[in-house]
Order: sequence, then C-alpha cells, then structure tokens
Amino acid sequence: MTATELTPTDTGLPAADTRSALANLIRPAQAKLDPLGLIPASGTVAARAVTNTGGFTRATARLALGLAQTPLAAAARATGLSVSPPVDPDPRDRRFSDPTWEGNAAFFALHQLYAVACRYADDVLEAGNRGNDLHDQKAAFGLRLLTEALAPVNFPLTNPEVLVKALQTGGGSLVQGAMLALHDLQHGGGLPEKVDSSTFELGRDMAATPGKVVFRNDLVELIQYAPQTDTVHAVPILCSPPWINKYYVMDLAPERSFVEWAIRHGRTVFMVSYRNPDESMRDVTMDDYLAQGVLETLDVVSNITKSDKIDLVGVCLGGAMATMAAAHLAARGDTRLNSLTMMNTLLDYSEPGELGAMTDEETLSRLELRMAETGFLPSEDMALTFDLLRPRDLIFRYIPTRWLQGDPAAPFDILAWNGDSTRMPAAMHATYLRDLYLNNLLVKGEFAIGGQQLDLDDVTVDTYVVGAINDHIVPWTSSYAATQVLGGKVRYILSSGGHIAGIVNPPTPKAWYVATEPGQDSPADPQQWHAAGTRHTASWWEDWTQWSTERAGEMVAPPKMGSRKYRPLEEAPGSYVHG
Repeated sequence: MTATELTPTDTGLPAADTRSALANLIRPAQAKLDPLGLIPASGTVAARAVTNTGGFTRATARLALGLAQTPLAAAARATGLSVSPPVDPDPRDRRFSDPTWEGNAAFFALHQLYAVACRYADDVLEAGNRGNDLHDQKAAFGLRLLTEALAPVNFPLTNPEVLVKALQTGGGSLVQGAMLALHDLQHGGGLPEKVDSSTFELGRDMAATPGKVVFRNDLVELIQYAPQTDTVHAVPILCSPPWINKYYVMDLAPERSFVEWAIRHGRTVFMVSYRNPDESMRDVTMDDYLAQGVLETLDVVSNITKSDKIDLVGVCLGGAMATMAAAHLAARGDTRLNSLTMMNTLLDYSEPGELGAMTDEETLSRLELRMAETGFLPSEDMALTFDLLRPRDLIFRYIPTRWLQGDPAAPFDILAWNGDSTRMPAAMHATYLRDLYLNNLLVKGEFAIGGQQLDLDDVTVDTYVVGAINDHIVPWTSSYAATQVLGGKVRYILSSGGHIAGIVNPPTPKAWYVATEPGQDSPADPQQWHAAGTRHTASWWEDWTQWSTERAGEMVAPPKMGSRKYRPLEEAPGSYVHG
C-alpha cells in the first residue's frame, strides 16, 4: 500500500484518534517553525483577496501600471530628464537615502520596482481585509517581515553603498562582513549583532547610582540608593520595574537615570531587582511576584524609612504590577500607598497594538508548549518578539552595515540594556498573557491575585501616567485608558520618544511632552484629550518632579542605609542583575 492510499482506518485507530495523533505531531513542529501562525493567516487573507474580484483587479491593474511606468521613468532619468517616480519615496525611509538611488537610473529602477511590489502587496492585503480581524493583523505582520527582508539594500549587488565600499577596500569590507555574519550566525541566533556591550560595566557605566542591597529573597533584591541631598522628602519611592528586562532601564546611566534624577531632587529611592528565572522557577506565579516582589519590599521600605506612606513608581509590566498591588492594598484596607506613577503601562488590554497578533489563543497554546519543555520562556525568544515589532530598526538596519560592509557594532547604552534579556517563568507568563492580553480580566474587574479580586476603581490615590508618542509595545492611546478606569485623580502625560526613550527622557533640547491643565477633565477619547493638550518643550521628568514633590511630605534628614532588621548585604547593583 502506498502512502497516498493510507486512510485513517488503515492505521488501526478511529479517524478522530488519528487526527488527534497527527495534530500532536504537528503542533510542536509548528510551535517552532511558525509560532505566530503567520503562514495560515496570510493564506486566509490571500484567499479572501482573490475572491474580492474588484479589489484584486484594481490591485493587479495598479501593479501592471507601475511595472510599465518604471522603465520609462528610469530611461528618462538616464537622459537627464526630471520625471516623477511611479511611487513617491517615503522621506522617513532612511534605507534609500543615498543619492545613488535617485541619481543612477539602474538603482532608481530597482528602488521603484521594490516600491511597486510593496504597494501591490499592501493592495492585496487591503483587498483581503475583513475589518482588522486577527488574520488581517497576522498577515500584515508577516507581510511587513517579508518586504523588509527582501529590500534591495539587504543584498550586496543591489546596495550601492556596499558596492562603493567594496571597491574602496578592494573587497575587504565584504570579507569582514562575511566574517561578522558567520560570527552572528554561530553566536547570535542568526541575527546581526546590534551593539557592542563590551564597553559597559554594570555599576560603572550603567546601573551606576550608588546604593546598597538591603534585602533579598528567592525572587528579588531590594536596592536602597544613597541620598545625594542634605534633606529629603519624608515619603520614599519604591520602583517597580518590569521583569521582562532588567531593572536598570530606570537607572540606565549617569545623567540618563530616572533614579538619579529623583534622588537629586530630594527623594529617597528604593528599587526592586528581580532574579532571572531558570527551570526551578517554572511554577512561580503572578501571586508570587506580588507577594515576594512589591508587597514584601513595601514592608522593608516601611521598616527602614519609618514612613507610613510610600510612593510607587512602575514601568510597563512593573507598572501593571504596581497598579495591581495598589488595588490589592485598597481591597484589604492597607493605606500605605501615597501616590502611583506608571510609565508606558497597559491596564486595558483591549487594544494592545501589534502584540495583539502574538497573543491569540492558538499562539499562546504554541507558546505554552514551548515553555513546557524548559519551564520558562527563553530570553532570546522574548528579545526576538520585541525586535519583530520593529524589524526595520532592530533587525534589518544592521544587515547592510554589519554583514555587507563589515562595520562592527557600536556601543549604545539603551541597546546594551535591551540585549541584557531575561527569561520568564512558565506559570507566571502563561497567566499574564492569558488573563490580561487575551481575556483582559484586569479592567473587567475579574482578575484575582493574592487572594483578592481586583477592582481598579478602588485605586483612589493620585496617579501620574506617562505614555510615549512612538511606543510600539504600549500604544499611548491604550495607556491613556488608565484615566478612565482608576478611581482617583489621574494626570496623563504624552512624552516624546518610544517605549524606552519615553522612560529614559532627561531634559534635552529635543524633549517635549503634552499635558492638559491640572484639574481639567480627561475625556474618554485620547485624541480629544490630545487636541486639548498643550505641548511643552521640556522633559516630563521635570513635570513629574513638581507633581510628585507636592505630595511627598516635609523635608527630613535622610534615613540610614538599611536598618537593624534589614542590614546592607552588598553594594548596588547587587547580584541578581548579573544573572
């Protein structure tokens, strides 16, 4: 009997059992080869487009017209005539900024053919669109990855800058680029190295604000930073960083550290530093991150400072956990929380941006299969997820310069921090993605943690919320929802920068933020809020300093480093940050 003649009953199993057995074989392979399900989603959208006769015909006609116009325009360029291109170049696309793409007829034609093909792909995608459903999101995501990968700048014979440098170096740049590519394929998971981290040292160049580790448990270390002023405000700050990456995005580098800024403005600052999970932490839950993270460190801060009020400052997932802790404290009648600050944080996950294409039921099931093998989500998987959200800037921009021209990676503190990735415990991560991203239980009032069902309306302390205009992980229009779901007064600020630069936002001539006047209502529509706001040429750090110090109590002598119960264990940045 041939393979094509085999039927379900020939296996000796019922048909349903055979399908189940086949599915069990296919799922692990699919989880590794196409974990996001981009291929089937793209097929679904393409099939829709073909059945949309009008849309598909218009897309094909525009393709044919573009293909016909391109050689004519290139020929005109070759004779010195100035003609409009079939597709106007995007001025924001720096890949084709070299003058050769406009001045040389052959490269002009190549650029235009690529642009025409990308436009056709977008037209087909639009023809198959059914109201921005999950298939549409995944197909758009996959299409962007494909078109970015196939850009002519990524290949040596179709990149004029690569060819010029190869001629100038006698081919040495190509040899050097090939060696760097081989190194990255062997040691970098097949992706180009983005940054030279060798010039940075934790405690010297990054995470360098002086302090001491004053507490440690199996999950966190708590850093108390040394005072830098003669007196401080009575209310201390506890920083709740994301454990998706390491804490020092909040203490990046001297003069670029939010922690340093707060200390210099008279605040006593504590920082939670999470342990990098391994297989032994596969069963660590969100409850553990609440209890052993924020709640236990709150107790330590209270003991050391003797303050009955504490300000919580959180970033991204750490901001979500800080808000959960605030609701949890309110539910049990604990009044220690003085104010809450959130940076680039989602509370309402109904519109999570492009991450929504990665958090559907099928994708999460495949991810859980992968995490079950090790007990955690590998750090390289998490890093790749965020790189894929901005493939042009975080992946493909380095192929021409590094792999084709042989340029070594340059040092950059933000990218060095970004490359210092962490793992995620399987149980915690599955709960986080399913209960928040997939089912949006927190904003619905159906999320329980630490034995308490949380109601965000119980969070009645004054809250300061920061969103970033170019945030690709937490769209600012989604972070704005905090103004509608929290029970206290909320000041919302829209900052310059993206997900990281919106946090690392010291005063510079380029910094700006948008805000409405204190006491002004926050409408439900974020765009309406934006239209009513005022743009300030300053950093939001400055606005936050005024807002927070107004609520931070009287000036007192700085507390001692540690206490009789919590004696200093070692110098900051501690041990867990090196894990």
